[in-house]
Formats: sequence, structure tokens, C-alpha cells
Amino acid sequence: MKTASVKEIKEELSGMPAKQLLDLCLRLVKFKKENKELLTYLIFEAQDENAYVAGVKQLLEELFAEVNTKNLYIAKKNLRKIIRMANRYIKYSNAAATEVELLIYVCQEIKKLPINLDRSTALKNIYLALLKKIRKAIEGMHEDLQYDYLRELEAL
Repeated sequence: MKTASVKEIKEELSGMPAKQLLDLCLRLVKFKKENKELLTYLIFEAQDENAYVAGVKQLLEELFAEVNTKNLYIAKKNLRKIIRMANRYIKYSNAAATEVELLIYVCQEIKKLPINLDRSTALKNIYLALLKKIRKAIEGMHEDLQYDYLRELEAL
């Protein structure tokens, strides 16, 4: 089976009645958790981006509370899981400011952990990769926002 392009799907969907579109959306949501999360964001949370960011930060805060700081290997696995989760929520939003805000929050929380990043090359590389990703996201933003976020980045 050949997968249709986005353009072909868009053309087909534009000619469908509303009832059939609703059925397709509901069927799509049943298959993957990510589809359901994306649709939840688009329907309920896209209108208030600040509340969405606050909710994601709260979720990430709970995950940071569970990080095992005694064992560096497990801490690394926990941090990668948190970053994966943050990236998933960033992908839903598709806004540069949300991406920068959440990644800066993750870096701040990593710094708060009682872990010496210099003791583990892997942890330090994870942290440096986050800083690099933040810097890249900031470059694509408006100059006024760039200045504000660059100041926060320098603090890290």
C-alpha cells in the first residue's frame, strides 16, 4: 500500500462532509497516544499557550522529583526520558517561544539537581546538547525575544 502525500490527503478531506471528518478524526485518535495528545492540545490548549507551558512545566517538575541522583547511569536515563517528554510537548505546540521556554526550564531543573555534571561525560553532553538546541531555537525568533532569552541562556 502506497501512502498518500499530505497534499492528496488535504484535497480528499476538503471535499468530505463534517460527519465523515469527525468519524475519521475519532478513528485516528484511537490508534496512537500521540495522536490523542496532539488533538487534545489543538482543541483545548492551543488558545492559551501560557497555560499549556505551565502545565507542561508542572508535569516535568514531577518527573524531575523522581530522578535518581545516587546512580549516574540511572540519572542519565531519567534525564533522557524527561527530555524526550519535553520534546514531544514542544512538537505539539510548534511555537519557538514555547520550545525555548521549556528547554530553558529543563536546563534550570538539571542545574538544581544534586548531580555534578563534570563527573559524567554523558550527562554533560546531554546538558550541552540542550544548550545548543536552545541557542538554535533562539536564532529563529524576533530580535526582542532573542535578547530576553539570550540573557536567560547566559545565566545557564
